[in-house]
Amino acid sequence: MVELLARIKEVSPHAEPILVIALTAILGLLLGSIKIGGMKLGVAGMLFSGLLLGHFGLTLDPHLMAFLKEFGLVLFVFTVGLQLGPGFFNSLKSDGLKLNVLAVLIVLFGALIAFGTGRIMKWDLGVMAGILSGATTNTPSLGAAQQAMANVSGGAQQANLASMAYAVAYPFGVLGIILAMVIIRVVFRIQPKNELAKLQQKLAEGVSEVQRATFVIENAKIAGAAIRDIPGLGDEGIVVSRLRRKSESQTQGASRDTVLQLGDMVLAVASPEQLHRVELSVGSRVEEDLRKAPGLLTARRVVVTHKDMVGKTISDTQIEQRFGVTVSRVSRQDMILTAMPNLRLQFGDMLNLVGEEAAIEQAAQVLGNSLRQLNETSFASIFVGITLGVFLGLYPWNLPGLPVPLRLGLAGGPLIVAILMGRMGKIGPLVIHMPLNANTAFRELGIIFFLACVGLGAGGKFVETAFSTTGLHWMALGAAVTTIPLLVVGFIGRKWVKLNYLTLVGVLAGSMTDPPALAFANKMANSDYPSLAYANVYPLTMLLRILVAQMAVLWLC
Repeated sequence: MVELLARIKEVSPHAEPILVIALTAILGLLLGSIKIGGMKLGVAGMLFSGLLLGHFGLTLDPHLMAFLKEFGLVLFVFTVGLQLGPGFFNSLKSDGLKLNVLAVLIVLFGALIAFGTGRIMKWDLGVMAGILSGATTNTPSLGAAQQAMANVSGGAQQANLASMAYAVAYPFGVLGIILAMVIIRVVFRIQPKNELAKLQQKLAEGVSEVQRATFVIENAKIAGAAIRDIPGLGDEGIVVSRLRRKSESQTQGASRDTVLQLGDMVLAVASPEQLHRVELSVGSRVEEDLRKAPGLLTARRVVVTHKDMVGKTISDTQIEQRFGVTVSRVSRQDMILTAMPNLRLQFGDMLNLVGEEAAIEQAAQVLGNSLRQLNETSFASIFVGITLGVFLGLYPWNLPGLPVPLRLGLAGGPLIVAILMGRMGKIGPLVIHMPLNANTAFRELGIIFFLACVGLGAGGKFVETAFSTTGLHWMALGAAVTTIPLLVVGFIGRKWVKLNYLTLVGVLAGSMTDPPALAFANKMANSDYPSLAYANVYPLTMLLRILVAQMAVLWLC
């Protein structure tokens, strides 16, 4: 194979590196698809294919390999950041804060074990960083650490050591997370099905069911008043979508500016408690459903794709005032949101509009409602974001205690900018949007480039190092970095924080940013509840693992 590639290089020097990357990717995807005990390596198979081919002499020009590795890392972290952005800050609120504190403890405890033990053993900096990244199955932290070591004496050698240590620690990193989940389950004698029942009951008690009801206006004191000014009916969280006048037979749309008269009938959507207050305030509840009453009203879902609407609140759009159309609810990704006047719209939000067909059509034109735009990727905003991220990553931050300035690098800078862009949804005239399928494709391509180059660069000396006494020591420390923080924080979360087991295992998997462990957690009770906790802690954990790896390298160099 090496000789064949050498001949190809003589014919076309550009074809040879393309073939090397392609062969590494093909073998990596095959390795990643092999299931062992119901688990598979996934994209991490790319690393081991690179190590294998690198061991047999396949390699790339060092400058080209460095470029592909860094470019792949930027693509990966930027697309991850765009996906995390909309929910990042919400994950730090309410109960999410408690879960994130536990995840942060796992991150910091693991870093302390890796670098503390490494210093005692007098290991190289690259070994410590690689073990931390591999034991926690976090590839971006490996990239961040390697970038931080670029400015250290012998940076290239340290980066290769990091790659080898990462590969040695990675396999048990996946198994160790699952082992920790099982140990906690056995020690506390937990039955996942019972935990699922308890969680479902708790969530049902904490959720206020939204209902619809029709009321007749009987309170003379509110006659002639607009809905927004009527106590109870105009309260926050209540949506009045339909109205039938006493003197008319047909139903019409209603907005917060609609003026009510005695005998009018209105359809309100709210929680049972709020509907009870409406009944006390305006008049009797009747059985008639105005949604089924004769009239010119219809309901339709419209997607926000017009750039002028992105970032505006529902009240700013003046859809109700201009077209007499009511926004009854908003669907955003997998969330159903109440159509509050101060809710800011994001690109791709789906609005449920109630009104006359012609009026809804006019509102749809204003909102955009273009499926073509929804499926397009805004490359201009993406490259603007990558540019800003690179500049942020290169900026030196002088922090006390660090011998050299901290730079977020090509892992931290683009990730932070992408999170902020995903949260804002718009920069000036640029709408920030990448369809989910495009996001997944670019993310996978980026991590393929990165891991393939990492493996090819470290493959030459991997076998002799991994299957030696030194490799066994690395593996032992990796196992400690994986399991000890998970077990300690897992026991704290179960015994003192009193977390439901399905929530706890989601936190453990999310703190390691490990999808295979999440899949195992979901299968234990045939439930997706662990995914909720995983998604809650994943954004902060990903960011923190990148920053901790860099800061530890700079502090100890």
